[in-house]
Amino acid sequence: MNISMEISTLKGVGPKLSEKLNRCGIFTIYDLLLYFPRDYEFIRSDIDFNEIDGEEKQILSCRVIGYDRDIKTKTGKIITTIKFDYKGHIVVGKWFNQRYIKNSYRLNESYELVGKFKKVGNLLEVINPIIGCRDAKKSEIIPKYPLKGDLSDKIITKLINQILDEIVITDNLPEIMLEKYNMIGLDRAIREIHFPKDKNELDKALVRLKFQELFTYSMKLLLLKNNLRNKNGISFYWHKQLTNLKEALPFKLTEAQTKVVREILRNQKSNYPMNRLVQGDVGSGKTIVAIIAMFNVIKNGFQASLMAPTEILANQHYKETLKILEAFDVEVELLTGSTSLKEKKRIKERISTGEPIIVIGTHALIQEDVDFTNLGLVITDEQHRFGVEQRNKLINKGRRPDVLVMTATPIPRTLALYMYSDLDVSIIDKLPPGRKKIATKFYSENDRMLAYKLALDEIRKGRQVYIVCPLIEENEKMELNSVEKLYEELKDDVFKNVSIEILHGKMKPKEKDELINLFKEDKIKVIISTTVIEVGVNVPNASMMIIENSERFGLAQLHQLRGRVGRGEYESYCILIGNAKNQKTKKRMEIMVESTDGFYISEQDLKLRGAGEMFGIRQSGDIGLVLADIYEDIDILKCARYEANNLISSNEIEHVKLCREISNSIERYSRYICFN
Repeated sequence: MNISMEISTLKGVGPKLSEKLNRCGIFTIYDLLLYFPRDYEFIRSDIDFNEIDGEEKQILSCRVIGYDRDIKTKTGKIITTIKFDYKGHIVVGKWFNQRYIKNSYRLNESYELVGKFKKVGNLLEVINPIIGCRDAKKSEIIPKYPLKGDLSDKIITKLINQILDEIVITDNLPEIMLEKYNMIGLDRAIREIHFPKDKNELDKALVRLKFQELFTYSMKLLLLKNNLRNKNGISFYWHKQLTNLKEALPFKLTEAQTKVVREILRNQKSNYPMNRLVQGDVGSGKTIVAIIAMFNVIKNGFQASLMAPTEILANQHYKETLKILEAFDVEVELLTGSTSLKEKKRIKERISTGEPIIVIGTHALIQEDVDFTNLGLVITDEQHRFGVEQRNKLINKGRRPDVLVMTATPIPRTLALYMYSDLDVSIIDKLPPGRKKIATKFYSENDRMLAYKLALDEIRKGRQVYIVCPLIEENEKMELNSVEKLYEELKDDVFKNVSIEILHGKMKPKEKDELINLFKEDKIKVIISTTVIEVGVNVPNASMMIIENSERFGLAQLHQLRGRVGRGEYESYCILIGNAKNQKTKKRMEIMVESTDGFYISEQDLKLRGAGEMFGIRQSGDIGLVLADIYEDIDILKCARYEANNLISSNEIEHVKLCREISNSIERYSRYICFN
């Protein structure tokens, strides 16, 4: 079987099923083979009657012993009942509105029934059980796939079984590496991840495939770093006006900022392209570092670009850059999705001339018709929000320009070295003087109105307030506060006669910008928002941040949100409202209350939660990983990076070829849903 063949070549896959599979990203046999389960259902089989608790699903081998007459309920539902025998105990199976179900069960035949069996005296009762496969007793772990429409797990498993019956998967890692870490082969790993014999086999499969992902991930970054170091870049001299710019700043740079600026300028002076990460806590002053780097490039006669993930942040960078550089004859342009067509045309033409200008924008910068002809420096802000591909699109617009990526998400230093092993890492670990410590408190749901009374006190003093919710709209399945629900609840009660508005990601960029500007101008006193305000909103008059359902956010994200206040001269507060039902949640809230040090918080978060949750949402997908999690699998990552480094440094042709093969095999399934 050729695994690159279209999925329609499989037996039983007609045009309709093929279309359904395509909607899940499955176009070839290879795609289906690497369409991993999102979860598993662990089911025990044929257990003793006394062990059945009715809480978990079981697989019981039951023999049909009779049928009851259908019953019609008062609400019009038809109940169909079939009686079975299970180890001498009667099992009553009930189905609702499925009269045809009796045709599926023959008298005295045995079936593997899957369902939750509830004890009623000496009887067992099960509602809407399904028939498991014939060898269901052998497998107690049922894969659950990420599905769309009416596609079922049963269809996926049937097709994958068909493939696995006809192929043997050749390994693409050296045998010596597998033996060293006691890992199973690729063929066994693929089979066990789809149809694990037991939990132990599933764990082995996960370790093997996670290692492969992280090995490839590490190899890509290390190859990129080696490649850059072997290429000539642009050498920028330190322009004499740098001293004038430093003296003209309305504040003094901190020691940490000065150290990072020196590291960047040294990189700029060298002959190979800079590839540096600047990591700094919320409010540590990364933007001024970026402006100084861009200023030096412009004064050397080249262009510089800064790409931000949101229009709000891009606008803020644009205004700050204009303000800092207004006395130094530097041209700055803003290019975003909401820039008018006439302005876009003018800016793009100007970029294509190659004149030394700074262009600040969003994803609009990476459009094909944006033609940088003299690009010397590429900066991306909040780098974890951009994929490698997006960054590369901008980088490739120049002739090996210097690259600077910035993030305000504190990551433990040792972890940063593994995550960004293609980058040199700079850390701004001191806040500028004058930044007020933000008093943080945790209130239970029962005491939440106390938080809003404190907010009202701040508003009466002339201050402004942020309120953050995890949802935009109310969701009955999730007992969480939403932006819309809270707005309706507060506008006519606590904040009656107070200007209050809502802000969320579904709003048009222009609407969001207008609202933020009104908030900055103090025409709005309270903004109820989703985490869209996590990055880029700088309002010195805002003195209180209230975060609803705070237990739903990662500590790093809570810290980012808290950083929206305390940016002015006023005492500032962050109120966390939530349900601390367990010790872990209580500990997390205690960490937030006790510390405002982002790096300390990230270290603690890593210890407590091992990590895919550190950012509040799983981040591995952002860097092209499917099964592995950079944080939870740090030990695997360390081993994988060590082996990748050994292979690359050996410089042997077969090793380089191996690197490429593995890289291609992983690349193909990087678009799929993460394993949870």
